[in-house]
Amino acid sequence: MGEPGKHRILMVSDFFYPNFGGVENHIYYLSQCLIKEGHKVVVMTHAYQNRSGVRYMTNGLKVYYVPWKPFLMQNTLPTFFGTLSITRTILIREKISLVHGHQAFSTLCHEALMHARTMGYKVVFTDHSLYGFSDVGSIHMNKVLQFTLADVTQAICVSHTSKENTVLRSGLPPEKVYVIPNAVDTAMFTPAPERLSRDEIVIVVLSRLVYRKGADLLVEVIPEVCKRHPNVRFIVGGDGPKRVRLEEMREKHSLQDRVDMLGAVPHAKVRSVLITGHIFLNRCETFKCYCVQPTTYNNNNNNNNKPSIFPHSEVWGGSLTEAFCIAILEAASCGLLTVSTRVGGVPEVLPDDMVVLAAPDPTTMVHAITRAIYMLPKIDPQDMHNRMKKLYSWPDVARRTEIVYNRALKCSNPPLLDRLSRYLTCGTWAGKIFCLVMIVNFLLWRLLQLWKPDKDIEVVPDIQLPKSQHEETPFGSRPEKSL
Repeated sequence: MGEPGKHRILMVSDFFYPNFGGVENHIYYLSQCLIKEGHKVVVMTHAYQNRSGVRYMTNGLKVYYVPWKPFLMQNTLPTFFGTLSITRTILIREKISLVHGHQAFSTLCHEALMHARTMGYKVVFTDHSLYGFSDVGSIHMNKVLQFTLADVTQAICVSHTSKENTVLRSGLPPEKVYVIPNAVDTAMFTPAPERLSRDEIVIVVLSRLVYRKGADLLVEVIPEVCKRHPNVRFIVGGDGPKRVRLEEMREKHSLQDRVDMLGAVPHAKVRSVLITGHIFLNRCETFKCYCVQPTTYNNNNNNNNKPSIFPHSEVWGGSLTEAFCIAILEAASCGLLTVSTRVGGVPEVLPDDMVVLAAPDPTTMVHAITRAIYMLPKIDPQDMHNRMKKLYSWPDVARRTEIVYNRALKCSNPPLLDRLSRYLTCGTWAGKIFCLVMIVNFLLWRLLQLWKPDKDIEVVPDIQLPKSQHEETPFGSRPEKSL
């Protein structure tokens, strides 16, 4: 790990394995690719039930499950200073050179980035979601994000829409924000060995059955589609509070034989569900917010080594929920034609001939599904899979993330007084509160150094795995060992 150009990275988020989701998969696959490039990667997350302490995953990926229990939506209780000691210990023990936090509503992420900047570490933040500006929850979240990003070294967003949303919410200079999309493990998500018959059209829905994911929209769309197309059948995978509404809809319209409710589907079985269908239906409800619509806009995924700057822009009212939908990539990699609502960063994900976009209302969605059914004879699942291999790959995401790391490490480290001036710009009262928090955090760090000097914290040795193990271990497997 002493090789020049190689980094020692701490990934921090409340969301990680054994929990499954877009953020969890992003951290896991990015870490695996960075390890294969020769970097040292350590993950810090909170404890999950009886999973606490240190564990090792595939290719020696080390995970610290710190003994903090989640209290709401897998988030730990905000303590401001409670995680300072353990964060400092991990940073010193693992000889970390850079901290990479993930997800705007991860409490652990915000606190770890704050502590890392106090100790002089370079930090990178990746935002995976979009938020509004008018509701109470978004207003508070945006202020927290403004506090964290006031002193962040570099930031990453997963789509251009996400970048514009993040810059507006946080006040971060656009030149410090990079766009690096998510990817898909095409080796895991492959098409069915034989092409499916089109005598019966199967539409697959896989997502959490909640309002934000458009479950209410689905309740109105399914009966109308079944009425217009007698040969269509739906497979709905996922669980959530809106499942009751779907069950009631199925009973009301007597669609028990045409709508299969699978319940929660483990990620390992997602591919087996996808390959049974012809069309993947992705739908998201909307909320009112404001975003920047650039007048000059470059959507070239191969030109994101330089930041995307939008100096000439106008503000417009829009509806956003998805920053980047990995489920669409998984479905396309399995050869399914996608029908999706035109919200957030979804229009940036796939080429026009691989997706049918529609406004988030029932009538438009029904028309989009009808159009997709007529497009099916032109769809070649294997050709779609081969195109996805070229469009999205985790090694490419890792290489582009390395560029951000290199630029972050070249940035200067300003003294405390200069850093405090950044927090003062966060608001008349909020700025002063943020400055007070950072001053207290700095004093507590100095006290910790006196109580337990850095030299008294034991540095752990690195586990050197044989090169063959790095090459042979598939991404899809997640073996782990506990320590």
